[in-house]
Amino acid sequence: MSGLEDMRWPALSIEAVQADMVLGVALMKPGVLICSQDAELYLYYSHILGVDGFRIELARSVEEALALASEREPQAVVLDCQPASSTGSTICAQLKAEFRNRGLLVIALIAPGAENQQLDLLKAGIDESFVRPFTPAMLLDYLRTKLALPKPGSNGIENGSWLCCGSLEMKLDAHRVRGNGHDIHLGPLEFNLLRQFLAAPGKVFSRDELIDAAWPDNIHVGERTVDVHISRIRKALKAASPGSVIRTVRSAGYSLEKLDD
Repeated sequence: MSGLEDMRWPALSIEAVQADMVLGVALMKPGVLICSQDAELYLYYSHILGVDGFRIELARSVEEALALASEREPQAVVLDCQPASSTGSTICAQLKAEFRNRGLLVIALIAPGAENQQLDLLKAGIDESFVRPFTPAMLLDYLRTKLALPKPGSNGIENGSWLCCGSLEMKLDAHRVRGNGHDIHLGPLEFNLLRQFLAAPGKVFSRDELIDAAWPDNIHVGERTVDVHISRIRKALKAASPGSVIRTVRSAGYSLEKLDD
């Protein structure tokens, strides 16, 4: 449970609320509650769902899941089902009993080795389950379909779902990175860092700016930790996209440079 003890999804600022006001009515983002004790899984899926326009909350227990489902009124709950835990079906059954009139979607993400939980989840009333690994787009498409949400860009306006720099490409809603046509596999923190660089190629980002961009609030991160994750990105880029490099700017930070012009 390391890294989750003090983790809380930041509350919307006044400015964010005002930015979502149209004719005096707030445009409410669809809410998704993620039930997990795995910090990496939470970061991964909260980023993917957040980029796609969902409002994310974290629950670490049955009690917290029920309390947040009542208080925050999410449209869907995502359960992290691990082999060593059998609480997924318990949470599902209680959520379905407590909120049966609300039409709350409950989705299970089943870890390898936990496939035997599927029968109990079906008996508990699970709406859908995905056995990991699976393409994140499958979860997004399921949520959009069941919640009757428009697909990104369906209003004809570019929504920034693609970021590019030379031969390096990032598809935000699918959490996918490609270099010279080859997939680049990154963890959630490396993905968040590279996203920051791709949003402004050539700009020098300080370590503090990168920490703000990639790590949740209330998580203490040292400069050395940033350097370690930058090193991982560099290794991945060297193998798949040698025309793009992350340059160290002495006493300032890092920037993404395109060398394949």
